[in-house]
Amino acid sequence: MKQTGTWIVSAVFVVAMLAIAVWIYPDLPAVAPTHWDADGNANGWMPRFWAAAVPVLVLLGLAVLTPLLPRISPRKFEITPFANVYGVLMLVIQGTLLVIFTCALLAAAGHRVPISLIAALCVGVLLMVIGNYMGKLRKNFFIGIRTPWTLASDAVWERTHRFAGPLFVAAGAAWIGLSFVHARPGWMLVPVIAAAVLPGIYSFVLYRRLEGRR
Repeated sequence: MKQTGTWIVSAVFVVAMLAIAVWIYPDLPAVAPTHWDADGNANGWMPRFWAAAVPVLVLLGLAVLTPLLPRISPRKFEITPFANVYGVLMLVIQGTLLVIFTCALLAAAGHRVPISLIAALCVGVLLMVIGNYMGKLRKNFFIGIRTPWTLASDAVWERTHRFAGPLFVAAGAAWIGLSFVHARPGWMLVPVIAAAVLPGIYSFVLYRRLEGRR
């Protein structure tokens, strides 16, 4: 997606979040729930104003970061070579948050919304999307598996991300499956931790092998 299109969609997400927050605001209690446990019980609260404002501010911050990060990337770590992939991933993240924040506001306003299930499904889909694009990322400081060994070698970066892509897809699928059987949070974290840790270990082993070190 071209940069202009990315900016337009980001702006639409921010405006949509603002409109939803303004619409729901009158129905929010003075102290609104903003976080729920795995069973859907509220365990975190904010004053009504901030409960409505934070989602808008988060999406606004991401909308600003989307065009800013490519401009501040140092030489040899530019986002330009994979700008289309970067734009898609940033928009997918923003869209995912828009859905989660909207459901959270509806739940806070007293509507019957399975917020924990919806959030888990959104995270699972997000992991799968990221996994599908992982192999197309190029070396940069902002997105991807950024270990000392991937940043030191183009070959290690490329092969690590090809290795990580299927892991992220599998983690996302596992997250979705576990959410439907109402698995406990500890079990939900296992596939995500595996997808995050294994590529880091792989990058270290691969770098040592390519460098000819034991």
